[in-house]
Amino acid sequence: MEMPDHILIVDDDAEIRQLLGSYLTKNGLKATTVADGKAMWQVLDAARIDLIVLDLMLPGEDGLTLCRKLRVKSDVPVVMLTARGDETDRIVGLEMGADDYLPKPFSSRELLARIKVILRRARSLPDNLRPENARHIAFAGWTLDTAQRHLVSAEGVVTALSGAEYRLLRIFLSHPNRVLNRDQLVDLTQGKEADPLDRSIDVQVSRLRQRLGDDSRDPRLIKTVRGEGYVLAVPLGRVE
Repeated sequence: MEMPDHILIVDDDAEIRQLLGSYLTKNGLKATTVADGKAMWQVLDAARIDLIVLDLMLPGEDGLTLCRKLRVKSDVPVVMLTARGDETDRIVGLEMGADDYLPKPFSSRELLARIKVILRRARSLPDNLRPENARHIAFAGWTLDTAQRHLVSAEGVVTALSGAEYRLLRIFLSHPNRVLNRDQLVDLTQGKEADPLDRSIDVQVSRLRQRLGDDSRDPRLIKTVRGEGYVLAVPLGRVE
């Protein structure tokens, strides 16, 4: 018998924990609920977790800090919850490695739908997006270390990547010399349907260019195709 997906809910609001835990369980998922980051790490050490629903505002370490630390250790998908709907909060959350972002108040039904989309997408990634299948990918004088999740220059200088930067680069490296529009990039990196007013992908591309030393005014690596999207305009080197 197939085991249900195990969802970890991290929220200091006891009512929300009870409501979400009960709703997800009634809809065929396994739910564990905790109130803070310390308890989150304890559960992650003891059990297999398929997705984390993580509140932004937590006692002790907040959700952004926990998400950043989590991305160093794991690729488990994260849905960030927050009482604040500011676009800056959403962009920062995605850059810290969250896969989706849901402002409070929200419906349990919408959260469930987003969880299912993210889990389905995570399991349908092509082989060359799975970290275990490629430790090093070389391109344009850089080498991406997929285990350590950082870049190494030709001179051996290490450049750290945020969770959002890492996932975006993996998407580009899996589709070299292919134009990807904003909707595709949002869908692949954030686990939600594209919002035509969401400009977070443009911010992420800009920051990834900075990591790569790519001049945004005249980029040679990640080029803008006017009216279409972005393209990683370099051949791949060694993949191992």
